[in-house]
Amino acid sequence: MTEKTPHIAQKSPYAVAVEAGKSYWYCTCGKSAGQPFCDGSHKGSAFVPKEYVAAQSETVYFCGCKHSGNGITCDGTHQKL
Repeated sequence: MTEKTPHIAQKSPYAVAVEAGKSYWYCTCGKSAGQPFCDGSHKGSAFVPKEYVAAQSETVYFCGCKHSGNGITCDGTHQKL
């Protein structure tokens, strides 16, 4: 039986300073020790990381609860969990 619901890593976003043009691999399973990014903890599950390519150098608020309607970035869904 495979998991279909991601683990809630934290009920707040991860603020990360990203660099323009750089790729970041967002954890979708919620089990990575290096949140919000993938460390391979999803192996053997239905989850796969999602690539985020920074359009510009800025602070991005990556979803910590893994339930955002925006996918990778926080939309406040954690406030309802």
